[in-house]
Amino acid sequence: MIQRASLIALTLLCTTSPLLADNVQLPIRKAGLWELTTQITGVSKTVTPPMVMHQCTDESVDRQMNKMSSDAMKCSKQEMTKSGSSYIGDSVCTIGDATVTSHAEATGDFNSAYSVKTTAKSSGGNLPPEMVTTIQAKWVSACKADQKPGDVVMPGGMKMNITDLQRTKAMQPK
Repeated sequence: MIQRASLIALTLLCTTSPLLADNVQLPIRKAGLWELTTQITGVSKTVTPPMVMHQCTDESVDRQMNKMSSDAMKCSKQEMTKSGSSYIGDSVCTIGDATVTSHAEATGDFNSAYSVKTTAKSSGGNLPPEMVTTIQAKWVSACKADQKPGDVVMPGGMKMNITDLQRTKAMQPK
């Protein structure tokens, strides 16, 4: 389960990093509960079955996630442009021992539904040489009574809070 959770986290980083350039930013999503269905494929085969996650978010959490994604990697290139209702991003980033070159396109209104398709090619490290990640996201409702912004319910029911993880990381000695 931990390996799968790590793969999901890495996928989210690789998927969002090309969309976090300084010149253009993705819009902040509507506050509430979002359902994200993620499919990751390799060059010729499926790497993971579709994964469904539920995330409770608000403006501050979305901004924090954008910052976490950009802080987690060292990027020599991060460019994003807006074309109509699409956001197109290209990046070259280092993640651990790997260099990842990504191209992503996000479309949608970020109030009810959006999709992101990312093609990432890596060299070095233990990452697959090529991954295509597709995320279909839809707004479901207000967050549930037992949820707070930052809560993510992973496949299998494991729950974590992105804000709490960031605080824990900040308290660790460097």
